[in-house]
Amino acid sequence: MESAFWERVVATGHKVPEEHSLADLTSELTGMLGETDPARRDVIAYPTLATWIGEGIYDDLLEGLGDGMASGLKVGLGESGTDTVFRRSFSVLVLAECVARDNTAHLVPADTVLRWGDRVAGWFIRERDLRGFVDGKGWAHAVAHGADAVGVLAASEAVGKLELTVLLDVLADRVLLPTEQRLIHGEPDRLAFATMRILRRNLVGLEVLEPWVARLAQHARQDLDGGTDPFLVTGNVHAYLRALYVQLALGSNPPACRADLLLTVIDQLKAVDGTYLA
Repeated sequence: MESAFWERVVATGHKVPEEHSLADLTSELTGMLGETDPARRDVIAYPTLATWIGEGIYDDLLEGLGDGMASGLKVGLGESGTDTVFRRSFSVLVLAECVARDNTAHLVPADTVLRWGDRVAGWFIRERDLRGFVDGKGWAHAVAHGADAVGVLAASEAVGKLELTVLLDVLADRVLLPTEQRLIHGEPDRLAFATMRILRRNLVGLEVLEPWVARLAQHARQDLDGGTDPFLVTGNVHAYLRALYVQLALGSNPPACRADLLLTVIDQLKAVDGTYLA
């Protein structure tokens, strides 16, 4: 369908067009998630799917829709610098909308949510295209979108203490992986916000969190004498720990562990940044 058709749909508040089947509309919108035109991808496809999910249009089809989006995470996985990143990155956003709908309406079995969580975690760690804004094509933002999905998963009743601990490790693994790309488009804040959603469940204790922070801090120390840019990994970890500190200190609805965890993060930041924080 022409862009003008979808622009009319957006103008009507994303009312479902009666002249086409929902299956055909969904198929086209799903394809548009991978387009390089940000107007069709960001302004039409994702908001339309998100609105229809939130309004319950897909309630009877939610599991199939979520599984379809999970399949989109495999498209071109392992590539970097190619256009396939848009399909993966926006598929995970729509999958997060499916989880958010289930968090409210309880429409799919817990095993389905956990299966979706496994797909998200597996993709997030294996994603190699970490570009934020791509000139002429708009937001790729796979790390930010993946963090958003982790945060939504953390709010699911299907996700317990064990799964929350795994999600924490997934976030840590993501920022600790060697990369050729610094995260400079707000990703550390999105990662920290996802972490806060995990912490606000008040299920993961300090016996898990203290060594988790220590692991991150251990990899935040720069080796300035090496032959490669040390900030490609340590800079991302630094930014993440600092964002987590700010959100712990200033964020609303603090987790029960805030006071103790703040002290832990402060101690680790002082150990890493002794020159500046002495």
